[in-house]
Amino acid sequence: MATGTVNAGPRRRGRFARRLARLWRGRRGVTAVEFALIAPVCFTLVCIFIDLSMVMFITNVMEGGLREASRYAITGYIEAGKTREQKIAEIVQEHSYNFIKPEDITIVYKVYPSFADIGKPEPFVDQNSNGKYDSGEPFTDVNNNGQWDADMGKAGVGGPGDIVAYIVSYKWTLWTPLAAQLWPNNGTVTLSATVAVRNEPY
Repeated sequence: MATGTVNAGPRRRGRFARRLARLWRGRRGVTAVEFALIAPVCFTLVCIFIDLSMVMFITNVMEGGLREASRYAITGYIEAGKTREQKIAEIVQEHSYNFIKPEDITIVYKVYPSFADIGKPEPFVDQNSNGKYDSGEPFTDVNNNGQWDADMGKAGVGGPGDIVAYIVSYKWTLWTPLAAQLWPNNGTVTLSATVAVRNEPY
């Protein structure tokens, strides 16, 4: 009896070791574990891909709508009961495939002396040679608003022969909640498009 008692410990340890070896060699459930590890990464990448695709699509839609609107605007035609600005916004909306909400669209119109001046600051005399405009330095008030501006464009849709830049911006909210959580500003992206044209001599 004593001998059996003494030998029981090694036998139990041997059985435990064999079970561990079988467990180590076992492949059951490996696929489920691998899926649990990989799935979150895959889902995240899919969500980001979907939202980036939509951002590119909406940007292209805005650019297309803005080009159509500028073709209308350069003619100088004004539809009865509407301003040119209202009609331009309406055309952009019509070409958005209902993805863009009219109340969230912002369109800015600026008139420039030439195409090369678009987005450029008003000329000034850099008296202290620091490369930027400082209050009190002489400048050319291109847009006639009484102050120096980092963009010399004058607000408005211009007249015959004027060069006008149409700038549309839209706040787009990402579709997938997962991508929105990873994106700054709670998943809100400001998209913009710009088209510059010369008005016809109407």
